[in-house]
Amino acid sequence: MNKRPLDWLVKDPIAHRGLHDESEGRIENTLSAVKAAVDAGYAIEVDLQLSGDGVPVVFHDFALKRLTGKEGNVNEFTAAQLGEMKIGSTEDTIPTLEELLRIVDGRSGLVLELKGQDPEAEEGYARAVTELLADYQGPVAVMSFAHWLVEDLDRQGTDIPIGLTAEGDDSAYRQHAEINDKIDFDFLSYGIEDLPSDFATEFRSAGKPVISWTVKSEEAAKHSAKHADQITFEGFLP
Repeated sequence: MNKRPLDWLVKDPIAHRGLHDESEGRIENTLSAVKAAVDAGYAIEVDLQLSGDGVPVVFHDFALKRLTGKEGNVNEFTAAQLGEMKIGSTEDTIPTLEELLRIVDGRSGLVLELKGQDPEAEEGYARAVTELLADYQGPVAVMSFAHWLVEDLDRQGTDIPIGLTAEGDDSAYRQHAEINDKIDFDFLSYGIEDLPSDFATEFRSAGKPVISWTVKSEEAAKHSAKHADQITFEGFLP
């Protein structure tokens, strides 16, 4: 299947978990942070998880405590229940992927990272995401650290570009190469602290884009520019 264009991925810096700034009342992975990134002209990276009733929602931690003050994990609550939980002291709540897509509406590129922790509990996760993206007209890509989710995304036969989120020094080369041999993924998101790496260099030399994470300074951005095609940033404005 022909994949959707991916040239947008290297065009604009990517705001990590949206353009969040807690001092201004914008917390990571909230619609406020997403709107700010859209307004500033950045692409956006956010994290996804599956709610207890099988709905993709936007949230990073498996546990709710740090950002909502609630006990328990994301997958123990329905999407409706999560949508009532306020983030910090703001009016933002945990949004669904559907709400995110409606807000962005193709105005910025979206990089969606599927968080994974239990292959058995996440059956149907990749399908739920790709079904929501099937009719979305904006620039979008999906990725994951979890190899089983990357493989499941590929099995969906989706035209959405699929990436691997990865890190590690050159001792991790074989592990990453084995996943690539199975999937032949479309882009790579690599930890800035581990660049350069043989795997990322080889992947990039094959003509496929490499983005870095998480870049937190101009100095780190300059380092990334030598080894990757775009940055995923936070804490400063590139």
